[in-house]
Amino acid sequence: MVGEPEHTQNPWMDTEKSSAEEMGASHSQPHHSYNTSDVKLGFHERSLSAAGAAVLSAVLVNPLDVVKTRLQAQAAGVSHSHPLSNIISRMAFSGPNMMFADLRCSPSCTRAGLQGTVVICPPDCFQYRGTLDVFYKIIRQEGFARLWRGTNAGLALAIPTVGIYLPCYDIFRDKLEEYTTQNAPGLTPYAPLVAGSMARSLACTSCYPIELARTRMQAFKEIHSGKKPPGIWKTLVEVTSHVKSTNNLQNILQNYRVLWTGLGAQLARDVPFSAICWSTLEPIRRRLLSLVGEDSKAASVLGANFSAGFVAGSLAAAATCPLDVAKTRRQIEKDPARALRMTTRQTLMEIWRDGGMRGLFTGVGPRVGRAGPSVGIVVSFYEVVKYVLHHQYAT
Repeated sequence: MVGEPEHTQNPWMDTEKSSAEEMGASHSQPHHSYNTSDVKLGFHERSLSAAGAAVLSAVLVNPLDVVKTRLQAQAAGVSHSHPLSNIISRMAFSGPNMMFADLRCSPSCTRAGLQGTVVICPPDCFQYRGTLDVFYKIIRQEGFARLWRGTNAGLALAIPTVGIYLPCYDIFRDKLEEYTTQNAPGLTPYAPLVAGSMARSLACTSCYPIELARTRMQAFKEIHSGKKPPGIWKTLVEVTSHVKSTNNLQNILQNYRVLWTGLGAQLARDVPFSAICWSTLEPIRRRLLSLVGEDSKAASVLGANFSAGFVAGSLAAAATCPLDVAKTRRQIEKDPARALRMTTRQTLMEIWRDGGMRGLFTGVGPRVGRAGPSVGIVVSFYEVVKYVLHHQYAT
């Protein structure tokens, strides 16, 4: 969510009342009697609460998103070496008239050695060995602020994505539950999964170019050169620049199709993520809320939703990591023709061939570390705001 911040459900929905009855809970318990659909919360109110959750989550977990993307990009063959280091393979630096060059990984690096007139670091200075090593090298080589690279894209993505996803999820779920209750009661428990998949697909497709820009902004290393790193717009212009030499309508349409490169991989990741997250989150949250009983307060709603979201998000992130690796690899592909030709299945086979099981789970640590808190924050913030709005309407 924030590509990946996601997935919540109203803890006071009607289906949970029946579940509470099975556990011996009373209909009179406040946290089971609330139903936000009865309070007539509007789409704008739901979107506002979801957007607030998305902003908070995007800012807090962005460093882990950068680390995960760097590890996955390195596994895909992206070099994070100094941008001038390729000169070594093409020029002799020992000439008397050669300008002095500094190819150190950072000004403070003590491992650099002098080769002719060039100060250069060993290759492993530019290679990431794990999550903590990425944190250390980004801070040392690029500066602490680089851990929030792509945050503007994350915010630009999270607000509309979550603002579309969560309200649409509530609407789709309520409609599907109403329909299945009347026509196919046995399918009612599956309404949240279908609603989540539909809402997530709609949100991802609508905002995908920003997701593409964020991944590319985070994947490639930025060395201080006095220039401001490219933002969202410039990144997207670079992606589409390869066909600007023609005015043919078909080529122009294919040009902008590149902006949705990897959408299939993202949907292939998000749909099972939603299924795993929902099926894990709901029983945990329902159990925690049932323990609170009649003392349900905003703090109780916050704690139950954050705990359930943290566990569900972590499990779902670990299970869908191979699809996340495939998504990243497709988004950072620099050959437009190959990017349009490759499929998610082919990408997964390529990853397996290059790195085996380890390759499929590249970056699983920071991905899980990001998804757990992110889902917990989004779920708890969204539900607490709805809880507060419910009481305002009730009074």
